[in-house]
Amino acid sequence: MSEPNNTFAQSSKLGLFLTGGGARAAYQVGVLRAIAELLPSPAHSPFPVICGTSAGAINAAGLAMSATHFATGVRQLEAVWGNLHVDQVHRADLLGVIRNTAHCVGSLLSSQANKKAPFALLDNAPLRTLLGCRLPFRGIQRSIHLGALHALGVTVWGYTSGQSVTFYQGNESIQPWSRVMRIGVASRIGIQHLLASSAIPLIFPAVRLNREYFGDGSMRQLAPLSPALHLGADRILVISVNKKREIPFERVKVTSYPPVAQIAGHMMSSIFFDSLEVDLERLERINGTLALIPPEARKEGGVLLRPIKSLVISPSERISEIAWQHAYSLPRTMRYLYRAVGAMSPSGSRLLSYVLFEASYCRALIDLGYRDTMQQQDEILKFITMS
Repeated sequence: MSEPNNTFAQSSKLGLFLTGGGARAAYQVGVLRAIAELLPSPAHSPFPVICGTSAGAINAAGLAMSATHFATGVRQLEAVWGNLHVDQVHRADLLGVIRNTAHCVGSLLSSQANKKAPFALLDNAPLRTLLGCRLPFRGIQRSIHLGALHALGVTVWGYTSGQSVTFYQGNESIQPWSRVMRIGVASRIGIQHLLASSAIPLIFPAVRLNREYFGDGSMRQLAPLSPALHLGADRILVISVNKKREIPFERVKVTSYPPVAQIAGHMMSSIFFDSLEVDLERLERINGTLALIPPEARKEGGVLLRPIKSLVISPSERISEIAWQHAYSLPRTMRYLYRAVGAMSPSGSRLLSYVLFEASYCRALIDLGYRDTMQQQDEILKFITMS
């Protein structure tokens, strides 16, 4: 089969950053589906540099493997998310939940029990099987060899070192980097990297890579956009899965103590999104400062910073409200479990939005991502195709 021609200039490298967010990552697939429809077909991926964190890392890897046929890669992701069920991500049967709960209790009471198996509320062994069946990892190197992909980066967080580590697979010209609490390491990306990056603290078990155990890459990710820049991107399209914050915040008087699910939901939002908003704000400030300095003066003064253009696509609706509408698509065992911590109520739906791995909910997010992208298609297409 002949390979399609790449219609995008490779001298200007467009980076794609896919945030974390558990089941919310289905929204990214809807955005990508719209982009695939807007581009000429067949075509290489418009994103030579692809970076992802947590569930976004899984989507990123799927795109990297099919970079020579972007639309095909997007359709494959949609086939997975659009037919997903919670038991494909973690054990949701009564026996599995009871066994895992018993292990968690035993781990709290005995340090020896924790050494035999990792502490986690849910057993994500089914996710390993799903990734192994649906993701041909050899496609990453093939995409690089054919020039359709410059680099793929997957970020994880080390429980021992406290470092944010981006494992990358890409062009040989890319050099590893080291900054305060964050490094880049060349590696052959595989299932272990994706499982580690998506290992939500306490919910899914940490994964050992080389010498250390790693968890969700969104934790303490001080500069989420940095890996894409180190890998060569000079502009970045960010697909977030969190509705842009409204300012000022709405203050509501409460009369009862917040349920566990509400607290956990806000903790997850802090892990997944706060650092991204800070990094985007920092990027705007740097661009504004550089705009005041003539290029010649920057060159003479040895200023290595360069202006980086960015565009963010984010949900137009609150995803937590969509999750609550689909809460009862969960298996009965999981409904009981989440009801016990308050996640089945409107106040706890934020937590539910991260763990509701069910087809009806995921399809609703895919449709939302598609609509949001089509509503700003001119701006997005202009950003993607600029040289």
